[in-house]
Amino acid sequence: MFHIEKMQKSMRSEVLPMVLEFYHSDAVCHPVEDAVLERTFEDAVSEDSILEGHVLMEDDTIVGFGYTTIFYACEVGGRCMMFEELYLKEEVRGKGYGNRFFQEMMERHPEVMRFRLEVTRSNEAAVRLYERLGFTFLEYDQMVLER
Repeated sequence: MFHIEKMQKSMRSEVLPMVLEFYHSDAVCHPVEDAVLERTFEDAVSEDSILEGHVLMEDDTIVGFGYTTIFYACEVGGRCMMFEELYLKEEVRGKGYGNRFFQEMMERHPEVMRFRLEVTRSNEAAVRLYERLGFTFLEYDQMVLER
């Protein structure tokens, strides 16, 4: 049976290989150092972090993970949730777990006025899922300044 649990520090050995696989797939358009991915996991399992880590479970087996964070957006005039990452193991893709993850996160956070995510347009399966859920593309270009 599918369910979602809070990510725990003890899940590191199961989650980090999925994180690495995600970051070495066509879902990501630029390299990210492993040390950054490890630090992100640590933040996701920390009690005082703004990043929340979730594991997607099939019975007692971790079959995926997701990271979310909530922030304020002036153009919305309220809180937004950023779906930072979602990954499902290949053997469970197509079972509706991605859809269920998004629906449950939206239900858990009725205070959120906008849900946001990033996707590479070449990740066609993900784009189809997101569009079925009602997501549309914003025509912004992102700019970053790394520290």
